[in-house]
Amino acid sequence: MLLPRTEKLLLIVTVFLAGLCSIVYELLISTTSAYFLGDSVKQFSLTIGVYMCAMGVGSFLTRYVEGRELEAFVRAEVALGLLGGLSVPLLYFLFRFQTNMQYQWTMLAIVFGIGCLTGVEIPLLARVMKTYFPLRDNLANVLGFDYLGALGATLLFPFLLLPFVGLYSSSLLFGGVNLLLGAGVCWFFREQLSARRRRRVYLWTGGGLLVFTFLLIRAEPFLHAWEAAAYPHRVIYEEDSPYQHIVLTQNRDDLRLYLDRVIQFSSRDEYRYHEALARLPAAQVPGFSRALILGGGEGLLARELLNYPTLQSLTIVDLDERVFDLGRRHPRIRQLNAEALTDPRTQTVVEDAAVFLRNDTTHYDLILADLPDPSTESVARLYSTWFFGLVRARLLPDGVFATQATSPYHTRKTFWSIVHTLTAAGFGELAPYHVPVPSFGEWGFVLAANSGNFLRAGGQYLGADAGATKFLEPRLLPALFTFPADMADPGGVAVNRLDRPILLQYFLEEWSGWQRETVQ
Repeated sequence: MLLPRTEKLLLIVTVFLAGLCSIVYELLISTTSAYFLGDSVKQFSLTIGVYMCAMGVGSFLTRYVEGRELEAFVRAEVALGLLGGLSVPLLYFLFRFQTNMQYQWTMLAIVFGIGCLTGVEIPLLARVMKTYFPLRDNLANVLGFDYLGALGATLLFPFLLLPFVGLYSSSLLFGGVNLLLGAGVCWFFREQLSARRRRRVYLWTGGGLLVFTFLLIRAEPFLHAWEAAAYPHRVIYEEDSPYQHIVLTQNRDDLRLYLDRVIQFSSRDEYRYHEALARLPAAQVPGFSRALILGGGEGLLARELLNYPTLQSLTIVDLDERVFDLGRRHPRIRQLNAEALTDPRTQTVVEDAAVFLRNDTTHYDLILADLPDPSTESVARLYSTWFFGLVRARLLPDGVFATQATSPYHTRKTFWSIVHTLTAAGFGELAPYHVPVPSFGEWGFVLAANSGNFLRAGGQYLGADAGATKFLEPRLLPALFTFPADMADPGGVAVNRLDRPILLQYFLEEWSGWQRETVQ
């Protein structure tokens, strides 16, 4: 007996949507966890591994289903819709109250549940369809359209769901799709199910859709309250760029910028950080005329360099155009950066720093890296021997490079790994230093050059012609280049290489330790 064309089409669409929804959940959960915990490779690897293992468990369990394959499939779809739809909202809610390890286990438990239910789908569908299709066609239809659904999910997620819908709402929307899929199959094959079982499916579906609708309506207030709870001060601006979540907070005269919940500056003390990263390197290249800044799209580091009358050309490379835009149009940031981004000597380039260096042919007197901390693989590679080698190639023989290098106190191994990586990249002379920044704690930087001697203690080299400093002064310099025992090189720290990003492991382990201490 062959099914009419409409019923065949329904089963094929069912297989396609089942594969689509399951992969979407997997992508949503792993991306959410990568945002919260960092180390996207680890999060995606754990998600895929646990998900595939759970699919095997679910497939194995279907051997105990005899004679009620259609009913079991409908139940699995409803359960998958409820669990998958609520997965991301639940993770958002729990993240505020759990330690990183507790969150990780919760996330893996949800992935395991989704994987088990997904593993149930394919064998049950194959058994439902075997009555109507030859074995060869049956397997081809089930596996083929399931894999097509997976492809659809991988295309929808980066190009539509993540940039335009968001993780939270996408989870609820696809949970609704799963619920309707289960209810639709139940209704279409209603003659094969008892009235009591159909009512139960419809009640669970209706209840789930009502909950999802409520959560979607309340999505904006919930996410706004969630964001506000993550920051100590009032949120006055927020947006999602293609690369990160941008937030500005204000408390009286204290304006703070956060990218992906990590503070970038506080207007009360940012001058300490930016004077240290700009003035000390500039002091080593008297009369420099051409400079390059990697990162720093808000313009505060550029402000310091533009004070030097010898500077003729300044190029700023930042991946996120929205950060440049914020630095140009937000009145408080424009005041802080002294209109650095509209200075005629300034050129802004929207590009990945490594891609820019590979394609650039200009040589610079001074290169400064004001890049984010190495909390992801994509950023950790910007502290590798490969990347620092690209920087060296763009320096003039007497040029100087300086980079922010995280905290030598809170992330001690991370800091010294960056120092050793610069040495391994071929820089002939290095000078690590640190300054106290109240918003960050003790913060570290590294000066690097191909040759020459650093003029560390000469007060005349702080750039008196560039205007007065608020923090740096000659008598402080010797202390900045001295590391006490609890910040000194601990020894045994590895070099960060492109094919082995040990820096990412160091950073996440060290920050995780401080986060656990804060929770306890």
